[in-house]
Amino acid sequence: MAPASPPETTLPPRPRPPPFGAAAAAPPKPLAVGEAPGGVDAATWQRFRAGKLAAARKLDLHGMTAQRAFHALVTFVRAAHADRLRCVEVVTGRGSGEETGVLRRELPLWLNLPDIRPLILGATHPHAANPGAVLLLLRRIR
Repeated sequence: MAPASPPETTLPPRPRPPPFGAAAAAPPKPLAVGEAPGGVDAATWQRFRAGKLAAARKLDLHGMTAQRAFHALVTFVRAAHADRLRCVEVVTGRGSGEETGVLRRELPLWLNLPDIRPLILGATHPHAANPGAVLLLLRRIR
């Protein structure tokens, strides 16, 4: 008689590790202009919100189409982050008429896109009377 062969067992596939350099943390929570983000101490947020952190660069989107403004914003934020800047300003304008402008309305949506959201820590208006500009607090490169 032939010896009985052991029963075949199938092992579940091993999970693959994330690619080298991939972020292991969860994606950042959605950014809202004027709301204090996690990861910023109260003193820094107050200085930033009060406009005491001077913007190192300024991007003026007046007169641009939405598509052109979006590409300018992505390029601007990436360059500012690569240059290790901490605070930058984006001017959208107030818009005309009763409705807010297209750029002002779209900016918070653009800031939450996966291309640039990981680079931004917080956003606020530099002054309550100036809703046509937004200060961005960029993450530090570590």
